[in-house]
Parts: sequence; structure tokens; C-alpha cells
Amino acid sequence: MFVCSCFGVTEAQVQQHADDGACTPRQIASACKAGTDCGSCVRRIQAILGRGACSRRETADQGRPVLAGLADLDEAA
Repeated sequence: MFVCSCFGVTEAQVQQHADDGACTPRQIASACKAGTDCGSCVRRIQAILGRGACSRRETADQGRPVLAGLADLDEAA
């Protein structure tokens, strides 16, 4: 099913970008342009991301800072 008619982006494509690390509509837009023309698909993108597509969402749901885990990864590198 198409999420973004303007650029022909499907729900599966949005989900794949989310699986690849995109956690916000802006990050999805950077990956595939969805949401950058008329904007009518932004709420649908938010709904897809709200289904746990972002691995960092679990951290936020537990009340811990989302970016704290990223700092740990930077130090390890």
C-alpha cells in the first residue's frame, strides 16, 4: 500500500528505512522523500514509526534518555 502518493513510497519501504535506523518522519524523508511534498502522508509515517519500528523506542519507553545509548556506542568505537 502506498504511504506517499507524491513519490510512490510504500509502507514496506518506510518500514525498511525504519528497520535501517530511521526513527523520525524527517529521517524517513531524508531516505526516500516521503512527506516532503504535500505532507499528507506524515501522519501515516508517524503511525508506522509508532509501531515500534525504532529500536531506540524501547529505551525511551523505559524512561531512559534515548541518546544515552548512542554515547556509549561512540565511546566504544
